[in-house]
Amino acid sequence: MSNSRETPPDRPRPWLRWGWIIARLWLVSYLAIVLLVSIAQRQLIYAPSRVPQVPINAAGFLPGAGEPVSITAQDGLQLHGWHFLPPPLTAVDAAGFDRRLQEGRKVVLFFPGNGGNRGDRDRDFRVLSNLNVHIFAFDYRGYGENPGHPTEEALAADARVIWKYITETRRVPADRIILYGESLGGGVATRLASDLCTAGTPPAGLILRSTFSSMIDAAGIHYPWLPVTLILKDRYRSDLRIPQMTAPLLMLHGTRDTIVPVTLGRKLFELAPAKSANDIAKTFVELPRADHNDVLDADPAEFRDGLRKFLAGLPK
Repeated sequence: MSNSRETPPDRPRPWLRWGWIIARLWLVSYLAIVLLVSIAQRQLIYAPSRVPQVPINAAGFLPGAGEPVSITAQDGLQLHGWHFLPPPLTAVDAAGFDRRLQEGRKVVLFFPGNGGNRGDRDRDFRVLSNLNVHIFAFDYRGYGENPGHPTEEALAADARVIWKYITETRRVPADRIILYGESLGGGVATRLASDLCTAGTPPAGLILRSTFSSMIDAAGIHYPWLPVTLILKDRYRSDLRIPQMTAPLLMLHGTRDTIVPVTLGRKLFELAPAKSANDIAKTFVELPRADHNDVLDADPAEFRDGLRKFLAGLPK
């Protein structure tokens, strides 16, 4: 008989077992959060203010200076917007507004950011119109009184229909239309500008205010712990589209922007051609005191001066 003792089997140490449990719980929780964000991502990107009607007198223009306009999207949705005349011009009916459009002034097609509706941009419209340009501004689908739900592809398709409305129905030549994109609207405007330039019908210019190089870059800054490149649906790859831009370019960006850091604006600017096809150098205006939503309060003079110089430098 042997008096040797059998060695008891190793048992997992309690701390190691709890470590595996915690790791699994963390992984399951993380994957659940990723799944929830993936499902709800468009609710995070788009923040519309939906109302029964956006009255045109809320924009603060004089009577006769603006008209309500609407288009029918490719899928049949009715999208509503406004057309404003530069002061002191007025018109009494649709024919009068058409006559004013044929007088030769530039037309700004305004694409807003991701929040609110066109009624929140009254100050922007007045600043632009005071520079002697017409303004066309449509709410995106799902914004204001418009039906539907916004997606990148739907907004791109709607932008093409709006362009067709202005150039064909309202008979404004492409070389008189300036595309203006604010924040997320910069992605919509850049895509439209790129498509038009590629097709050989470039706009008169592209103005981008507080916009990003891509939604991937912007989302990656705010959600660095998420696999953005894997789950993001609406990517707004302006960085891939702006190299095809042959129209004059102006970018304005607040250096204190906490929503779209100025580095993303600079990244997009660097990817644009140095000059337009008509030999106008691209311009980047930094607004030293401005964050994302306070441009007209923090740096109004610099903002207006940048716009004025750009518009003055365009061919008549």
